[in-house]
Amino acid sequence: MKYLPFQKELFIENRQRYTALLKPNAVAIFNSHDEMPRSADSSFYFSQNRDLFYLTGIDQEDSILVLYPDSPNPVFREMLFLKRTSETIAIWEGHKYTKEEAHSTSGIARIHWLEDFETMLQLVMHQAEYVYLNLNEHDRHVWHQKYKDIDFAHRIQREYPLHKCERSAPLMHRLRAIKSKYEIAAMQEAVNITHKAFERVCCFVKPGVTEYEIEAEITHEFLRNRATGHAYTPIIASGASACVLHYIENNKACHDGELMLLDFGAEYANYAADLTRCIPVNGKFSPRQKEIYNAVLSVHNKAKAMLLVGETWDNYHMKVGQIMTEELLKLRLIKKEDCKNDDWDNVPWNESKAYRKYLMHGTSHYLGLDVHDVGSRYRKFEAGMVFTCEPGIYIPEEGIGVRIENDILITEKGNTDLMGAIPLEVDAIEGLMAK
Repeated sequence: MKYLPFQKELFIENRQRYTALLKPNAVAIFNSHDEMPRSADSSFYFSQNRDLFYLTGIDQEDSILVLYPDSPNPVFREMLFLKRTSETIAIWEGHKYTKEEAHSTSGIARIHWLEDFETMLQLVMHQAEYVYLNLNEHDRHVWHQKYKDIDFAHRIQREYPLHKCERSAPLMHRLRAIKSKYEIAAMQEAVNITHKAFERVCCFVKPGVTEYEIEAEITHEFLRNRATGHAYTPIIASGASACVLHYIENNKACHDGELMLLDFGAEYANYAADLTRCIPVNGKFSPRQKEIYNAVLSVHNKAKAMLLVGETWDNYHMKVGQIMTEELLKLRLIKKEDCKNDDWDNVPWNESKAYRKYLMHGTSHYLGLDVHDVGSRYRKFEAGMVFTCEPGIYIPEEGIGVRIENDILITEKGNTDLMGAIPLEVDAIEGLMAK
């Protein structure tokens, strides 16, 4: 791993918080991700199952965590199974965790090699009444492909049909939504690296450069600062491409007079940053670009101020929609008669509103171990949650798309902008580019 190690107390605390939510006499099992084939004999860069990482800090394939807090035998209460290394593996693949290193990382005392898993599984399953299984559950996506956790869940149901199966995902979503001080520190480091990359880009961009050259500058800055890489595929969208919400081709030349939308974030220690800025290719906003940018900035600042303890997802987005409607009226993009059917009392925020023609997405999402991190949209905002704040206005007929995004930590005393040091105002961006 490129990143500096966490203190094992993070993972010890995470396991304690998780096991406190289990039913009596329950065993919970977490599998690492598979190495995914790419082509021929090559595989994609390994990315750890985020729940396993959250509970152990182990960042290696072929790993299994077993938690059985009510076991009458203490040796079965926490067990971690790892791939046994060998001289051949060391030569061809490199270093793998030793038992001592795994204990130092995770705080788990009982470390076993993977070949012992089947025997241990039978011993704990014959004593336990419930078994908690972990699947990749997320509101934004339904997986149709098979993956390790699906196969393992089917196996447990087939081989132990009289056990009562429970879902780990709701418990993990509940826990992961609230970030500890260790996690916030890792996210701040991801933000700091992202900040450096943004400043590098601002000093690099000029008419004639290509989007992929800009992406290369970002990647360079990420890797030289210990980031694993990009937290998600970056969007480097010049001109009209900024109106394509998930534009990732990044293959066009950047022209004088265009506005460029940059949406990127570093991944550090598996934690994500998520930044969006818009900059003028020639270093100066045109009057119209500035007008639209400042309208989005106004919505951004007001929306950020509403990310507070006790707020609800739908109410927050409803209020942001009302603010955006006011800005779109000022920009003459919509008229009052367009809004006559807007029902702000009875219709969900994301349906049948005039402003949705120019803002098609939500203003915030959870952020953490995933860029679209797990967490319930039906849960009131709480201290320790981290959300993005990213309103935008997209005008295809003018070839202008503007989105402004920062990462916001909710606290008991208000909120903290983790990206508060990254230039945001028009003058600050123009000043940075002038360097």
